[in-house]
Amino acid sequence: MARPIARWGVALGFGALWWWAVLRLALAPDTGVLEAAVAAGGWGLSLLPVHCVPKARAVGAVDPRRWARAWRTGRAATAATTASPPHRSDAGSAPW
Repeated sequence: MARPIARWGVALGFGALWWWAVLRLALAPDTGVLEAAVAAGGWGLSLLPVHCVPKARAVGAVDPRRWARAWRTGRAATAATTASPPHRSDAGSAPW
């Protein structure tokens, strides 16, 4: 029970520190590098994917070989298509 309480305490402490830095940057005229570093660091940490697992253990993950086959098949299929033939140099812009 002490571990979740400690984690919440640390998270709330860092959150309060981040908000202090952001509000100080926004409201106080004499802010410095420390406040900017804390605010930028907290924002940067929010962009990290913290709930990642290795692809091999992820539920519903697609095998990388399947993607490679799909790319090879897709590339071969687009090479043989006639859906949009190249324009001739003497062709006009009118459809007739």
